[in-house]
Amino acid sequence: MKDDQLTPGRRIVLRAAAALGIAATAGCGATDRPAAPGPTVPSGAPAGGPPAVRARKPSTYRLQPMAGYGPPRSARALPRVRKAPILRLDGHDHSMVLTFDDGPDPRYTPPILRTLRRYGVRAMFFVCGEMAAENPDLLREMADDGHLIGNHTWSHPLLPKLKRSTMREQIERTCDVIEDVTGEPPEWFRAPYGAWNRNAFQLGAELGMEPLAWTVDTLDWTEPGARSIVRRVRAGAGPGVVVLSHDAGGDRSGTVDALRTYLPDLLESGYGITVPSRYTV
Repeated sequence: MKDDQLTPGRRIVLRAAAALGIAATAGCGATDRPAAPGPTVPSGAPAGGPPAVRARKPSTYRLQPMAGYGPPRSARALPRVRKAPILRLDGHDHSMVLTFDDGPDPRYTPPILRTLRRYGVRAMFFVCGEMAAENPDLLREMADDGHLIGNHTWSHPLLPKLKRSTMREQIERTCDVIEDVTGEPPEWFRAPYGAWNRNAFQLGAELGMEPLAWTVDTLDWTEPGARSIVRRVRAGAGPGVVVLSHDAGGDRSGTVDALRTYLPDLLESGYGITVPSRYTV
């Protein structure tokens, strides 16, 4: 019998496996959670944004291979629950991490991606779910360029003011969008405004993500202009430093212009621009 010919009995086995093959995986890719209503603000009124993500059809990367056709897909190891976010990365001699929050935004994310591509460096983008859902092509472009995509909640709320269930929905819906578009769940989480609490750390860990804050705040969210942003990055440069910038949420033209100046400066000074691994922090 040729390899591409199946007996009737084997066809039945394969059909049964396809029907039952979806297996729950740890982290944002889990499929056994109950359907949740749309997000709410702390007052209980419905929050803005698109409706809750509908149940997804089975996709190839969630199927467990049949016995005899390759090793089983193991669940991701969950990180420990931290009591504080990671502020800088140890063991990164003369390397720094550039991060951008709140996007993707079609006005500012593309020129940032072009600059990063020009110098051949990777960065981290902590995206808001509602922005990612509106701009899936930009999310794919980030992933295709090798950047890490992190979770920055759905609509950028102040997490300590939310009920645990609402907080989970904010984080989980964003996980779903990232995974649906890129095929991979996020492994990093950043709380809006840098406001964390126990629930935020616990939920992030349950969903397979490490909490990352920053070492240097460019204060670009105050729209100070490119020169001010460049000065802050230069002054704060150092091994393991994590730089916070934004590619959405306001006028980010200063951020775009500043990156074109300080990125080649950092590289010429001998700094490497890198991205972290969740499994080595």
